Amino acid sequence: MTTSPPAAVGTVPPAQRPGVAWTPLTGAAHRIAVAVLLDGPLPRSELARRFDLSAGSLTRLSRPLLDSGMLVETTGVYDATSGRPTRPLDVDETSHHFVGVKLTATTAHAVLTTLRARVVAAEEALLLDTSPAGVAATVAALVRSLAAHADRGSGGGPVRAVGVSLGGRVGERGTVRSARYLGWDGVPLGEPLEDLLGLPVVVDNDLLSLTRAEQWFGAARGCDHFAVLTIGEGVGYGLVVHDEVVDAPDAGVGLLGHFPLDPTGPLCPQGHAGCADGLLTIGAVTSRAAVGLRREVRYEEVLDLAVEGDPVARRVVDDAARGLGRLTAAVGNLTMPRKVILSGDGIRLAEVGRAALLEQVAADRNPHASELVIDVQRTGFREWARGAAITAIRTFVLGTRA
Repeated sequence: MTTSPPAAVGTVPPAQRPGVAWTPLTGAAHRIAVAVLLDGPLPRSELARRFDLSAGSLTRLSRPLLDSGMLVETTGVYDATSGRPTRPLDVDETSHHFVGVKLTATTAHAVLTTLRARVVAAEEALLLDTSPAGVAATVAALVRSLAAHADRGSGGGPVRAVGVSLGGRVGERGTVRSARYLGWDGVPLGEPLEDLLGLPVVVDNDLLSLTRAEQWFGAARGCDHFAVLTIGEGVGYGLVVHDEVVDAPDAGVGLLGHFPLDPTGPLCPQGHAGCADGLLTIGAVTSRAAVGLRREVRYEEVLDLAVEGDPVARRVVDDAARGLGRLTAAVGNLTMPRKVILSGDGIRLAEVGRAALLEQVAADRNPHASELVIDVQRTGFREWARGAAITAIRTFVLGTRA
């Protein structure tokens, strides 16, 4: 069963933009589809139990999903609950494809995924022209190339929607309110891309997209209360409470980047002493190491030197890891999540400085508090782009990126 949904982020009302409207499922049919997508294949008896449906109601609700190709019946198995053979319901994950694009200051990283977010192809392109029109043209070229890959796939379905993520604040209809790395303020991106592609486009903050990816298909799957902390060129923070991503207007500002960690620490570009940005970012770590080593040094080289026992690199890494431990403990103390996922381009710091990180977490937590589960996930640009694709998948299924 489908209805005409309200416009999602990155789109305008269907009456104004024919052919690019989101058409999500609603009601019980929507819940069945999401359950099968995330946990399938599932026997009908299990679905009926989960949603308190009679066998007849489940058949009535699932029939349109089967007819549309959203769901498929799998090979028959024995159902221990009913004591009879059954054909569990599943999704045909290759029947729908999605493209996710992660924008940095210099490059557009893109992936093609299935309905279950399995990456089947990846491409990237330099942003030689960072004007809005130039970026839109580069993204459109990547999407077309990946869509052609999907068309060539054996029995695969077409690209249904596109997700684009970037560091910054994103407003309604895919308008980028601010993106420091690109030098944008108040730039429409979703609608121009829809005009170029004829496909639905959702634009999102990159950290929120990554958080949504961890929630549905990642390390937080099945966890309804968790936080994501990322370190790289900046410091990012995402939070899920009661299985809902906290998507406040300031989510893309990078508020946690200026959380105070060490009053005697180095200054950040805004003049804050020892804040997260001044202590944890790739630039902060390499700058401190360069002073001690008296030469320019790359981030991975600093980490390698620390592993090898270089005293300067070891001190820099452990100081930063203690700062990350303090930030992790603060998030745990203030929001009480079941899990904190540490990720981002610079998160190898948490592995090399693991002992210092855990020591600081323990020091900043009440000894009677529950154990804070810390999950370190290495993340490259492909994972960020996959997060954008998952935002498109979620919007395709739910009618909203939330």
